Formats: sequence, C-alpha cells, structure tokens
Amino acid sequence: MDYPEEHMALNDRFYVDVRALLLKRHLKQNLEEVYEFINVKTDPKEEVFGEQSASTIFGETLVEPELHERVPTPVLVENWPKLSHKFGQLTAVSIDTQGNPVIFHRADRIWDANTFNDSHIYHMIEYGPIKEKTIYVLDPKTGSIISGWGENLFYMPHGMTIDTHGNYWITDVAMHQAFKFKANEDKPQLVIGKRFRPGSSVKHLCKPTSIAVATTGEFFVADGYCNQRILKFNAAGRLLRTIPQPPEFLSLQVPHAITLLEQLDLLCIADRENMRVVCPKAGLRSSQGEGQPAATIQEPDFGRVFGVASYGHFVYAVNGPTSMLPVRGFTLDPRSETIIGHWGDFKNPHSIAVSLNDSALYVTEIGTNHQTNRIWKYVLV
Repeated sequence: MDYPEEHMALNDRFYVDVRALLLKRHLKQNLEEVYEFINVKTDPKEEVFGEQSASTIFGETLVEPELHERVPTPVLVENWPKLSHKFGQLTAVSIDTQGNPVIFHRADRIWDANTFNDSHIYHMIEYGPIKEKTIYVLDPKTGSIISGWGENLFYMPHGMTIDTHGNYWITDVAMHQAFKFKANEDKPQLVIGKRFRPGSSVKHLCKPTSIAVATTGEFFVADGYCNQRILKFNAAGRLLRTIPQPPEFLSLQVPHAITLLEQLDLLCIADRENMRVVCPKAGLRSSQGEGQPAATIQEPDFGRVFGVASYGHFVYAVNGPTSMLPVRGFTLDPRSETIIGHWGDFKNPHSIAVSLNDSALYVTEIGTNHQTNRIWKYVLV
C-alpha cells in the first residue's frame, strides 16, 4: 500500500524516536557497567582520557547519569488549615512571591449543565460579576486568611498563576478571557480574548483553563474546553505560536492545566480527556525542536488528569474521578515518560501548586459545599 509522503516522514521520525528512547534507557541501565569497563570512576564529571569525560567518550554525548537523583515525596500535613473556611468551588491555587498559597474560588457560583448553551455562551451574564472576594492569600503555617481581593471582577473563575514578579494570570471561562493583573488591582494590565464572545480565531478564546508564565516573560494560555489548543504569546501579548499546528502530530482533548519545565524547555499539559500528560517543546531557548513528537506519560492507572505543577525536572499531577481508578497524586518524569510515584487520596481535585521556597505542595478540591471545597497542604520530603 502506498502512503503519502507526510505519513512516511512521520513514520520515519517515529522509529527514530523509538530507537532514541530505547538507547537512552539502555544507557541508563548499563551506565555503571560502561564505567567499570573503561576503568573510570562512576562520577561522569570526572575527567578521563586526558580532557575527555566519560559522558563524551567514543565521540558521542551520553545521557548524564541520574542514578542518585531523587524527587521529594509529598506527605500530608494533618489538621491544615487550622480553621475551616467557607469557600466556593476552589478552582485554582498558586504561590505568591512570599511563599504564601493563594486560592481562586467561585463563591456562590456553580458550573453545571445549565451554565452555558450549546454555543458556549454564558447564561447568567445578567447576574453580574461575583460580588465577594474571589482571591484569598493564606498563611502557609496556619492556613488562615491574610488578605483577599477580586470582588466584582469575575463571573466563572478557573485558572490562576502567579509569576515571579507577583503578577496574577487568570482565566474566566464565562468571559472567555485571560487576564494579567497586579495584586489587589481591579484593572487588568493585559487581556486576551473578547468579553463573553467565544471563538476560535487568533483574537478569541473559548473557555480558557490555565496559564503558564516563563521567566523570559513569554506566556502560554490553555484554550481548553472548546478549541483544544495552547497559545504562546510574547510578554506584550503578541501571538507567537499555536500548539498543535501542522505538521505537529498532537491531538488534545481538554488541556485542563499547563506548567513549564524551563530547564528542559518543556511545556507539560494535563490532557484531561486523553488521560495523559504530554510535554511538547516550549521553544523558550530556540525554535529548534518545536513540532517534534511530545514526551508522553500515559499509563493504565492515570485516569483523567486535572492538574500539573513542575518541580525541577519533574512534574506533580492529580487526576480526577475516572471509572474505578483511585483519585490521587502522581509524580512524573517526562524524560523517561513514566510515573515514578503515587501519593495522596482525594475526591475531586482540580488544581495543584508547588512552593519551592518552603518545599510545600497544595491541592484544591471542588465539591458541593464548603466542607468539600477545600485545600490540602503537603510537605515535600
């Protein structure tokens, strides 16, 4: 049977990637034997054969050994927060520049089958924005509320990310918009999308879910529930790239959350309805590698992935209710495309965030009342 040239190119690339993956795993498994064979120390940074290191022998660059690399395990902090809060549906959590967890909630609003019509138009515009504070800063030690803001701004909160400069990046699925705010300000510095006007053009969003911000100022918007795409912008809000785009072989089904692994130049996506995490090249260093097959973590016990958060070279993730599968947390290694750890026990988690300053991890859950709308704290040990 004859195949189009683009299929042949994709097929060739697939086998190249498979061979590369097998070689990588083979090298990892046999690295110590290689070092013993060439009679060098097991530290790859030790120089051998003059100025040549073990990681570059035979004229090839070998995979750096990570035999002793360890990712911390999340351990639940009991009785946190000290006092219970009466939050609405907790859709997002992030960490501010002081290391405080910050939550984004819907107050008295609930997203149900009657919230939108078949064209994704929000049904309750006439009720106006949520009148009470939708953003609360919490004390990381006690969980008590330090401050709050965001009243009379949002209709149906979804995603929130705080960047290294303290800017709040927010998505509202009812307004079909993404925003950049300064803390405690009611006028956004940047707006992506048309207010209450869903669409699929470069100027429209449709129920955007999440935002990831790079230290370079570039940012990514998961245009999640309708358009099944990721949009990459420069710091000024000019569109740079759409993920996926031809000839990229990647199909997303509700990209629900995104996170950046800048050291690896990867953007990891909670591809919810495909029950996986996919990590295409972010293209922060260069455009080389953009459009190549994404690293993919997909295993039978994964289920629908709702939240992802980066930690160095690793990703922490939470799934949601999926048939008979446990609802819990996962530790992922995108380089080996594997789940390397399980932790936690949840009902309906929606988002996750990691604080590098005090080695804490937070998970929010969406429920039907304030007792099931809650935030959990874990320490990383």
